[in-house]
Amino acid sequence: MNLAELQKKLIAAARTNVPVDHVPYAFEKRVTALLASRVAAENMNLWVRGLWRAAVSCVAITVLLGAWAVLNPAKAATAGDDLSQNFESTLLASVDQPDQAQ
Repeated sequence: MNLAELQKKLIAAARTNVPVDHVPYAFEKRVTALLASRVAAENMNLWVRGLWRAAVSCVAITVLLGAWAVLNPAKAATAGDDLSQNFESTLLASVDQPDQAQ
């Protein structure tokens, strides 16, 4: 939306309504100053393009890593490489040791 048109519409709407006592002095000037200080949408094009490029590269990396995980042949699990047994022995290592304070 064009900021000049928005400013004209806001001022026209403000002029049609009778001001009341609870509206602060120069309120419309503060609002229009805030609208003018905002970044225009045209300046955001560089950010949008950069973020889309980053998103595309992230998707490409995800697809490549997913394909590598699916197509990479898994190693044959040996008896010593059982994760559940390693985990259990690690958790119970302190229980299996005799008390050395005796």
